[in-house]
Amino acid sequence: MVHDILIVGGGQAGAQAAISLRQGGFTGSITIVGEEIDPPYERPPLSKDYLSGDKTVDRLALRPEAFWRERNVTLLPGQHVTAVDPVRHCVATASGSTMGYGKLIWAAGGHARALPVPGGTLAGVHSIRSRADVDALTADLARTDDVVIVGGGYIGLEAAAVLSKTRKRVTILEALDRVLARVAGEPVSRFYEAEHRAHGVDVRLGAGIEAFEGTAHVTGVRTTGGTIPAGVVIVGIGLVPSVAALAAAGAVTHNGVEVDDHNRTSLPDIFAIGDCAHHANAFANGAGIRLESVQNAIDQAKVVAGVILGTPRPYHAVPWFWSNQYDLKLQTVGLSAGHDATVVRGTPESRSWSLIYLRGGRVIALDCINSARDFVQGKALVEAGLAADPARLADNTVPLKSLLAA
Repeated sequence: MVHDILIVGGGQAGAQAAISLRQGGFTGSITIVGEEIDPPYERPPLSKDYLSGDKTVDRLALRPEAFWRERNVTLLPGQHVTAVDPVRHCVATASGSTMGYGKLIWAAGGHARALPVPGGTLAGVHSIRSRADVDALTADLARTDDVVIVGGGYIGLEAAAVLSKTRKRVTILEALDRVLARVAGEPVSRFYEAEHRAHGVDVRLGAGIEAFEGTAHVTGVRTTGGTIPAGVVIVGIGLVPSVAALAAAGAVTHNGVEVDDHNRTSLPDIFAIGDCAHHANAFANGAGIRLESVQNAIDQAKVVAGVILGTPRPYHAVPWFWSNQYDLKLQTVGLSAGHDATVVRGTPESRSWSLIYLRGGRVIALDCINSARDFVQGKALVEAGLAADPARLADNTVPLKSLLAA
């Protein structure tokens, strides 16, 4: 069978592509092939509300199942695409089936990166990437009070915040000298380290991990400084983009699959969007980047839908992200990589403040903690790429929007 539009990946990006195509009047056949057994659902709550039990399975769904039927979008869950033939315009799955396509939208995302140490396959060693991951983790958590989290990024810190509230003994092991080192400036890192320690989390920096110990089930994590008891280990050290099938088919890949400003790969009639798409980004100083965010997934899906519908517009969107930990909401806009100066706006002690990043005197990004106003108004500064007076940026009585007219 030939599908007019075949979407590989049933996450946010794949779902949005189908939604945008139907909203734009596309009447051809649309099929979403997903590895998981679930219809498209939200992933950000997995390490937050779903892990805590505050959000149920039915509330994770991006749309009710009836939504897809009513719009004639076919869902094929539990199917893993293993090969792509760009000449014959078809894909093969692990079950042995073959599906043809008119246009292929690759929205396969990625898989959690494993830590290459002995014991990595022991029961009790978990990642947080899918609903099934969290369900398995939750079952194991009922049997232990000792949890070790490997990685001080968003996923690790969010999980620690949830689990510390359940009176688990939580230890975070971060290989670098601060948490969030890859995505935030030092003031933000130190703020969150202090916050987690205040909630009883043992945050260990510069931690070298030698092995996960145990026979059938993990019992501890051996580090260069000794062994830490653990009935559950959560590994949150990033994502490996799922692009092997495209690479084997001849697509240009580099930390994901390379796409142009309309999310076209180097293969004919094949697009890539979301977590697996490596693209040149105007807000990354023109550098190539792969973004893992809901915003990026949605925006790139709309770009591809526009191309297919005959109304092409290049991808150009300010990246933004968020993270909820305890009573703190971190909202980030822009990309801080390559900054040469920072400005602290407000005071961390107030628990409502922002860190502003500049390059060449221009605002390129903000980390806003419990400061939604700075986030909203700061986005306009990043979009405009204007130079700003650091003294005025630091004065939180001066609205950021007023600097646009300065």
